[in-house]
Amino acid sequence: MRLFLSEVALCISAISYLPFGAVAQSAALPVAPIEQALPLTQLKNVPKDGVATTQAPLAPIAAQTHNVELRLADAEERALKNQPRLLAEQYHAQAASKRIGERTAAYFPQAYGNLTAVDANGDTAVAAGALTTSSISTRAAGGASLVQMITDFGRTSNLVQSARLAAKASGQDEETVRQSVLMQVEDAYFSAQAAESVRKTAQAVLDFRNVTLRQLSALAQSQLRSTLDVQFAQVMVSEAELALVRSDSNVQRTRAQLAAAMGEEGDSNYILADEPLPASPSSDPAGYISEAIADRPDLKALKLRSDSAVHAARAERDLNFPTMNALAAGGEVPNHDSTIHREYGAVGVNIDVPIFNGGRYSARSATAKLEAKAADKDASLREVEIVRDVRMTWADARDAFLQINVTQRLVEETNVAMRLAKARYDAGLGSIVELNQAELNQTSALITAASARFDYLRAMTAFQFAMGDVH
Repeated sequence: MRLFLSEVALCISAISYLPFGAVAQSAALPVAPIEQALPLTQLKNVPKDGVATTQAPLAPIAAQTHNVELRLADAEERALKNQPRLLAEQYHAQAASKRIGERTAAYFPQAYGNLTAVDANGDTAVAAGALTTSSISTRAAGGASLVQMITDFGRTSNLVQSARLAAKASGQDEETVRQSVLMQVEDAYFSAQAAESVRKTAQAVLDFRNVTLRQLSALAQSQLRSTLDVQFAQVMVSEAELALVRSDSNVQRTRAQLAAAMGEEGDSNYILADEPLPASPSSDPAGYISEAIADRPDLKALKLRSDSAVHAARAERDLNFPTMNALAAGGEVPNHDSTIHREYGAVGVNIDVPIFNGGRYSARSATAKLEAKAADKDASLREVEIVRDVRMTWADARDAFLQINVTQRLVEETNVAMRLAKARYDAGLGSIVELNQAELNQTSALITAASARFDYLRAMTAFQFAMGDVH
C-alpha cells in the first residue's frame, strides 16, 4: 500500500515536469497509474468515521454554443474588421481629409446665379438706415456673378497647410487606435490562454487529491491511518475544488474580454493556438527609447497638431492684412423701366482693408499663438511619458522572461520537497500537516508556472505597444 501511495505522489510530480507548451494538456493525463481519479461531480465527503460518501455535484458552467479554432492572427483580423472604436476613428480621419478641400476652395472662382423680380412703387428709393439712397424700380432679371480671390496675403495658404497637417494627425490617431486594438486583442488572447492553462492545472491537482482522499479513506477504514489524516485530505480536496471553481470563472471572464476585444458579441468556446515566444529585450533600453520616440503614432499626431496650430495662428494674424478680390457680373433684364438697359455687365476689383474691429483680430491671433504653444508642450509631455512607458514595460518584459526559468526551477524544487515529504509520511516520520504544506507549495508553483509563459507574452505586447511597434 505504501508503494501505491508513492506511485501516486510521483504522478503529480510528472505533471509539473511537462514542458510549458504541454501544461495545458496536463488535465487530460491520468494522475495515477493504477486507478483513475474521480471526476469533479463525484467528490467524496469524509465524515468523522472515515467513510467516504458522495458529495453534491458542483453546478457546471454553462456549455458554450460552439467551438471555434482561433489563431492570434485571426483574432487580430476580426478586431480590425469589427471593432467599432477603430471604425469610428477611420471616419474621423476621412472627415479631416475633407476639410482640406474646404480650405482650398478659396483659391477657385466663386460663381453665383441670380434671379430677381421686383414690383416697386413708382419713384421710390431706400433712404433710411444708410448714408446713400438707392432707387427701386420694377423689373425682372437674371444673371450671374463671379468672385475670384487675388490675394489675402497668405491667410488661405496657412489655413490649407493647417488642414493638411490636421488630416495627417488624424491619420496617426487612427494608427494609434489600430495599435491599441491589436494590443488589447493580444492581451486578451494571452490572458485567455493563461486562464485555460491554470484551469487545466487546477483540474489535474484536484484529480490527484481526490485519489489521495480515496486512498486515505480506505486506509482509515482498515485502521492504518487516522481520521485526522482523512480530514486534512478532505480540506486539501476542498481547496483544490475552490481553486478550480475560481479558475473556471476566470476562463469565462477572459473569453468575454477576448470577444469584446474582437468587437464580437457571440458566445463561442475559442480553441486558442499557441504562439512562439519572442526573444527577450536587450539589457539596454536606450535604443528602444529612441525608436519609440521616432515611431509612436500618438507622438507624431501631437507634433503634427502642434505644426497645424502654428499655421492656424499665422492665418489668424493674416486677418489684419487686406484682401483683394476680382469681381464680375452680367445678365439680362427682359422686364424693366426706362431707366435700366436690357443687358448689363461689369468687372472690377475690390480691396478690403481692415482698419478697426475692436481688437477682435488681435485677440484671435493671440489665442491661436497660445494654443500653438500649448500643443507644442503637449508633444513634449508625451515624449516624457513615452520614455517612462518604454522603461517600465521593458523592465516588466525582462522580468517576465526571467520568471519562466525561475518558475520552472521552483516547480522542480517543490517536486523534490513533495517526494521527500511523502516519503517521510509513508515512513511515519512526518505528519499530514507537513505533507499538506508540501502539496500546497507544489500547487502554487504549478499554477505560477502554468501562466508564466503567457505573462511574458502579455508583457512583450505591452512593450511593443509602448514602442509603437504592434502589427
